[in-house]
Amino acid sequence: MHARHAFLRGIVATLPFTLVIAPFGLLFGVAATEAGLDLGEVMGFTILVIAGASQFSAIHLMEEHAPVILVILTSLAINLRMAMYSAALAPHLGQAKRWQHALVAYFMVDQTFVTAETEYRLRPEMSLPAKLAFYAGCSTVLPPLWYLSTLLGAVAGAAIPPEFALDFALPITFLAMIAPALRSLPHIAATLMSVCAALLLAFLPAGMGLLIAAVCAMVTGAQVELFLARRRAA
Repeated sequence: MHARHAFLRGIVATLPFTLVIAPFGLLFGVAATEAGLDLGEVMGFTILVIAGASQFSAIHLMEEHAPVILVILTSLAINLRMAMYSAALAPHLGQAKRWQHALVAYFMVDQTFVTAETEYRLRPEMSLPAKLAFYAGCSTVLPPLWYLSTLLGAVAGAAIPPEFALDFALPITFLAMIAPALRSLPHIAATLMSVCAALLLAFLPAGMGLLIAAVCAMVTGAQVELFLARRRAA
């Protein structure tokens, strides 16, 4: 596949996610402004962190006056999934140059990873330049839209009618990404564990239940994976 064609495919593949990224960014802009951040702080937060789930968690914890260390640890824990994303993409992009690795890491968001990993898995014949071009295409659409929608939310948040219910974007985004990924027993087991643990631990303060649920889910998925591997080897 030619790199130009791969780049255009990356753009087209991520267009459906714009329907949820835009309201997601608007919602963060509104939430961050209402939490007391000024425009520079909101945009600096969004451009430097570029991770919606951890940004929302950090804002929520700051509003609850949680200790700074808890805000940092919670954000890091939520973003640990990026390490797993990196490991999944390493077989495909590991031979790229260091500056390319840096750009891939910065622009790695959930939607970009899901789109790129699916493409690479379905098209194993893709060359490294084509894979990088596809990833660049994905990154051309989503991060700039995230920046722009956050800016609009921060500037015009008060004028957005409550009946627009922008908060639908967060759960819809993750459901759209998780559902297609439930293609194996370890994935399903990890998902069920995360749901059950999060519900059982919902009483814990400052989002600690979600952190524990995430750890339980990762351990469950890994253990099921090891169990299946031992069965295949037996």
